[in-house]
Amino acid sequence: MHVLVTGAQGFVGQHLARQLLASGDEVTGTVFDSAEQDLPRGAKSVALNVEDRDDVNRVLEQVAPDAIVHLAGLSDVAASWTAMDRYFQVNVLGTENVVRCAAESCRVVFASSAEVYGRVKTDQLPLTEDAPMMPTTPYAMSKAAAERIALEAGAIVARSFNLIGAGQSPRFALPSFAQQLATIQREGTQAVLRVGNLTARRDLVHVQDGVEGYQTLVRNGVRGEVYNIASGRATQIQSALDMLLDASGLQVRLEQDPERMRPSDVPVMCGDPSRLQSLGWQCRRGVEEAVKGLWEGLAGATAAG
Repeated sequence: MHVLVTGAQGFVGQHLARQLLASGDEVTGTVFDSAEQDLPRGAKSVALNVEDRDDVNRVLEQVAPDAIVHLAGLSDVAASWTAMDRYFQVNVLGTENVVRCAAESCRVVFASSAEVYGRVKTDQLPLTEDAPMMPTTPYAMSKAAAERIALEAGAIVARSFNLIGAGQSPRFALPSFAQQLATIQREGTQAVLRVGNLTARRDLVHVQDGVEGYQTLVRNGVRGEVYNIASGRATQIQSALDMLLDASGLQVRLEQDPERMRPSDVPVMCGDPSRLQSLGWQCRRGVEEAVKGLWEGLAGATAAG
């Protein structure tokens, strides 16, 4: 199978490309610029601007994929408050361009987010895909809107919960903690770790399980359906941080940073993965393994540099 992965240079895109290649698929990944070739070995690259429908049509005609996994988009929740127009342009109109241009020519898996569920009550957990969407941030609103367009066009929607692993951007909580710890280890700086809300509980999924979920949907997902990529368990961020500290072997003092506190933060979130499991997928790795992979990936890169 020939799979076009948009946003292939991103955290999930890199892992997904490797997974598909390892399974014998042909992979073409989209990049921002033709000069950028930072993709896994064996993947082809093509420049694409998802905001330009003519460009999307050009790439689809050139690549002629059997399936598309549409990962390209803006994902910084905090930044979405100050760039609402850009989030709408890229996440909503960009998705519309991809799914409309693909039409019936190939299968499309659209990467949405558990953020579309918004604030939920504990007795609603774990959330099924039939739970109402009540987005509370511009980012979540853009994903909810894009879902509507994708489903109407016959795409498959993957609502991914919190994927964790090597190569993740420090814009997110645990990778930020890992980066700070790597700096402390490398430079011997003051052992103070700046943190946000550690009481929140999240459904943390190893990125390898996550990309296996996407791969399952490429092969077996039902068009027009929504699937949670989730573990079904909520882990407190403090507990995950403790695992990260154990992996690093460092002793630090925690200091709360007001800038890391999100006023719209959802206290607890976890999803029901039954629908995806019915296709043969399983969440086979635990949070500790995910956090260890996050640390080892960052520590290894730091040592190599």
